[in-house]
Amino acid sequence: MLVARFGPGLLEDGSAKYWMAAVFGPLLCCVLLLIWWLAASRATWRERLFGFLGLVAAAFLTLSLAHPSMRGPATTYLTLPTGFFLFAIAATVLRASPPAVRSRAAVLLAAAGFGISALLRADGMTGDYQFEFHPRWRPTTEESMLAGTAPAPAKGAQATDLAPLARSLAQPEWAEFRGPGRAGRSPAPRIATNWTTHPPKQLWKVPIGPAWSSVAVAGRLLFTQEQRGPKEGVICQDAETGRVLWRTEVDARLEDPMGGPGPRATPTLSNGGLYVVGSTGTLMRLDPLTGRIVWKKELTEVAASKVPMWGFSSSPLVLGSVVAVYGGGAGEKGLLAFDTSSGDLRWSAPCPENSYGSPQLSSLLGEQSVLMLSCSGLLLLDPSNGKTRLDYDWKINQYRAIQPHVVGVDTVLLPTGMNMGTRAIRVKKGNGTYSAEELWTSRQLKPDFVDLVTHGGHAYGNDGGILTCIDLQSGDRKWKGGRYGKGQILLLENSGLLLILSEQGQVVLVPATPSGHQEIASFQALEGKTWNHPVLVGDRLYVRNSEQAAAYQLPLE
Repeated sequence: MLVARFGPGLLEDGSAKYWMAAVFGPLLCCVLLLIWWLAASRATWRERLFGFLGLVAAAFLTLSLAHPSMRGPATTYLTLPTGFFLFAIAATVLRASPPAVRSRAAVLLAAAGFGISALLRADGMTGDYQFEFHPRWRPTTEESMLAGTAPAPAKGAQATDLAPLARSLAQPEWAEFRGPGRAGRSPAPRIATNWTTHPPKQLWKVPIGPAWSSVAVAGRLLFTQEQRGPKEGVICQDAETGRVLWRTEVDARLEDPMGGPGPRATPTLSNGGLYVVGSTGTLMRLDPLTGRIVWKKELTEVAASKVPMWGFSSSPLVLGSVVAVYGGGAGEKGLLAFDTSSGDLRWSAPCPENSYGSPQLSSLLGEQSVLMLSCSGLLLLDPSNGKTRLDYDWKINQYRAIQPHVVGVDTVLLPTGMNMGTRAIRVKKGNGTYSAEELWTSRQLKPDFVDLVTHGGHAYGNDGGILTCIDLQSGDRKWKGGRYGKGQILLLENSGLLLILSEQGQVVLVPATPSGHQEIASFQALEGKTWNHPVLVGDRLYVRNSEQAAAYQLPLE
C-alpha cells in the first residue's frame, strides 16, 4: 500500500505515469489482504469470520456517516486502505496473542482507521492525482462566499448602464476559449519583465464560484461561468472593478469528486450573442448586455447522451450562422451545430463519446476546417455542413482534454495525456480526398489536460507537471525544467515569452527559447488550485480559479 500510494511521487513523471497505481493500487492491496485473511492466515475460522464481518460492518457504518464527497473515489483512496492497513498491522503485531484479543484489536483499529474518513471532506484532486481533504465542519470556499454574497441583480437591471458598451461587442478582444484560433496566443504589446522595480498592479480581486472556465473579453465586459449552490451561472463583470453587472442562472450542479463542481467550458462571443455550455449540458444563447436567455437547449436530450464523467467541457464554436458544440451522442449525434438565431439543430456529425476537448476552426492546406480531438484521434470537418473530411485514427483508452495545434499550412500536433505523448501529423489532399501521415511521436511531451503553445519552431507544454520544450521537426526534447503542476500556458507573441499560470496560482514568465529554462519574473496572483486559462488583453491580465477572480495591470516596455 505504501509503495503504491507514495512510490510514484518519488519518481520523475511518476505521478503522470503511475497515477492509476497511486489511486487504485492500495484498493487492490485491500483485496489481497482480505484474501490473505480468509484463505492464507493462521487465524482460526471463527476468528477469520469475525474479522471479515467486523471489517464489513465498520466500513459500512463509516460510509453511512461520511460526507457525500468521501464516497466513491475517496473511499478507495483513503477510507478502505487506512482501515485495512491498521487491521493488518494489528493482526501482525498481535500474532502471538490469544485469537479473541487479536481479532478484536484488529477490528477496533480498522474501525478507527475507517472512522477518520467520517471527519473529513474531499475537495477534489490536485493535478498529480492527490486528493485534498479538509475537516468536514469547515465551510468550503463556495459556502463561505455564498454566506457573504449579496443577492444577484435583477435581470435587465443594468441594461441602461451597459448600453454605451454595446459597441465593444462588435469587435471583442478575446472572444473565445484560448483566444483567436484557440491557439493560446496573445498579441499584447511587449511587456516589461523587471517586476522587482515595476511589479504588476492588482486592479481587483473578488470571490467567485467554482468553475474551470476561462473568460471572454469585450471592452469593459468580462464573461465567465460559476457554480453557486444548486445553480450554475453565467456572469458579466466590469473589467475595471470586478463588479458583477448581471448574472443568469439555471438549475444544474455537477458533483465531480475528482475535479470538483462547476462549469468547465468558456463562454463564446460572436455577432452580438453570448454562447455558453454548462457542465450538465445546458447550451444557451444569451444577450451579452443583459444576460437574457435568447434560447436554451439540453445537449443530453438533443444527442440522446449522458453527462460525461467530468462534465461537458466543450466551449461553443460559432461558424457563421451556426454554433457547434460537443454533444456526446452515438452515431451522427457526436458534434452538434445549432442555428444561432433560433437554436434549431442544423447539422450533426459523428464524434466519439466522452471527449473533453472543444471544436476549433483552423486553416489547413489553405482552407478552413473544424478540428476536434477525441479519444479516437482527430476529426477534420467541413465547417459548412459538418461532413467528415478526415478521421485520423490514434485511439487511446484514456481521455483527451486538450486542443489540437496547427503548425504551418499542413501540420497538426495531437497532444495526449498520461503516457501517450504528442504526435505530429502532416495532412494531405489529393483528388478531393484528405489523408494524413505520422511525422513523429514524442513521449517527451505528455501534457495531460494542459494545452501547449508553439513559437519559433518549438512546442512548449507540460510533461508530468514540468515545463518542457521540444523541437517541432523531430519531437526531440530541448529542455525540461520548472515545476508548475497542471497550470496553463499563454504565449506572448510580441514579447517572445511564456506566461504560465501555475496550479498554485503563481504567474511566471519564461522566455520562449530552446536554449534553456529560465524564470525571469513571477508573482502570486491567486490562492488555491488553479487550472483555468489566463487571458492577456493589452496590459490587462485576467486570471481566475475555482475560488477567486482577479485583474492585474502588467508593466509595458
